[in-house]
Amino acid sequence: MKTFKTLKKELLKDKTVKKAYDALGPEFALIEALIQKRLEQKLTQAQLAKKIGTKQSAISRLEQGSYNPSLNFLKKVTEALNAELQISIS
Repeated sequence: MKTFKTLKKELLKDKTVKKAYDALGPEFALIEALIQKRLEQKLTQAQLAKKIGTKQSAISRLEQGSYNPSLNFLKKVTEALNAELQISIS
């Protein structure tokens, strides 16, 4: 049985897979940062959702990467986490 690390390395040899994987990098970085901030503040998804006036399921979808949030939604989440949303184009 292959380990995840071995399988990932093998799959990333394919240029198409590597390109798709790299394209998701910023999305996963954002999700990781939001989860980290929420955990640092010892908030559950339900507690964060209540702070911004949404449902826990919306926070769950955001953290799973299965939800395409609006900029306004991301602002609400970051404000509720006492964080600052920074966007750059280079």
